[in-house]
Amino acid sequence: MPLSPKTLRARQLRRQQTPAERALWLLLRAHQLDGFHFRRQHPIDRFIADFACPNAKLVIELDGASHDDRLEQDAARDEHLRQFGWTTLRFSNRELTQNPEGVWLEIQRHLPLENVREPIPTL
Repeated sequence: MPLSPKTLRARQLRRQQTPAERALWLLLRAHQLDGFHFRRQHPIDRFIADFACPNAKLVIELDGASHDDRLEQDAARDEHLRQFGWTTLRFSNRELTQNPEGVWLEIQRHLPLENVREPIPTL
């Protein structure tokens, strides 16, 4: 069975990660929280999320400078995903670089507490 165009695009995006996406993926992948599995470049409806945790219905987006001019589109996308039950967290690349612990704590804050037992990772 042939792969959908969205799946092919997600695979391409996984191979072409930005440095910030690579850094966050190392944190999420190496420090997966009990019961939570994150996927990168995960298709959800008509969009591809940078990172997604299906069990928690949590999307994490890393925004570079190109998103400065796309605030309305990003808000519409977030609202569309919210209609499917997903919560979207957005962080700038700079925020991840300058405050990885803060980003990690914010992600933890959106996961069910009974499962969170991992320490804060370091970059």
